Amino acid sequence: MRRFFYVCLMLDYDSYFKANKELWNKRTAVHKDSAFYDVNGFKAGANTLAPIELREVGDVNGKTLLHLQCHFGLDTMSWSRLGAKCTGVDLSNDAIKLAREINDELKLDAKFICCNIYDLHLQTIGKLKVPPLEGFVEAFDIVFTSYGTVGWLPDLNKWAEIIAYYLKPGGMFYMADFHPVVWMFDDDFTHIKYHYDNREVIIMENQPTYTDGGDNITGKEYSWNHSISEILNALIKAGLTIKQFNEFNYSPYSNFTNSIEVEKGKWQIKEMEGKIPMVYSIKAFK
Repeated sequence: MRRFFYVCLMLDYDSYFKANKELWNKRTAVHKDSAFYDVNGFKAGANTLAPIELREVGDVNGKTLLHLQCHFGLDTMSWSRLGAKCTGVDLSNDAIKLAREINDELKLDAKFICCNIYDLHLQTIGKLKVPPLEGFVEAFDIVFTSYGTVGWLPDLNKWAEIIAYYLKPGGMFYMADFHPVVWMFDDDFTHIKYHYDNREVIIMENQPTYTDGGDNITGKEYSWNHSISEILNALIKAGLTIKQFNEFNYSPYSNFTNSIEVEKGKWQIKEMEGKIPMVYSIKAFK
């Protein structure tokens, strides 16, 4: 009975992932032309990485870097411009197609793979019959993920195992993401709407995207809230050593409703300025 329940659960996850993939394909069509992503600025030489991760990751020149849930790869290619040998992975085939097009246009050397990151693990250990992962290396100096990533994943233990699997001994995992406290609020930050921890799938429909444009994007999305303790314990369980954990009371992006710029490049929620954590970062080593 327990095994049957597990199979049913995974089938449910597959349907969630399929819906999320379709939605992120629609979002990619909007995001590529948005001022938020400013693709033309990136092509002209702008670096899309936020000061938080640039400061905390440090020098990447000559290092191999795996970017999980990379969207259409602007951050991945920004690391490439800083000297890293990068591989980006994302669920959306339209996003990966666009990433490859930009990479080729700019003559950068990043590699991009389209797959659910859970399948990335299965592909490598031979449990799925899939095409080879072109350009993939066996292990990386750095595994990186940032801003709006783990909320799309139901199982963080498996996520952490994948991170540990792809890190070289002594390699660094780094993430910066929006704080789970932020995800407890309704869209307008008027009241607490969701649980702090991962006790339910959050189902939303016909949500506007976080960039300019895209008010008419339709479709269901499925996400999960994860507490800080769940995130940290998943990494520890996978054998990683946490060396740094930081919290920030601002977001480097203006993608939340009712956010105001309290100083250049730092956004907080109006009438909650400085009262709630908005971003956290983790640095861990294998």
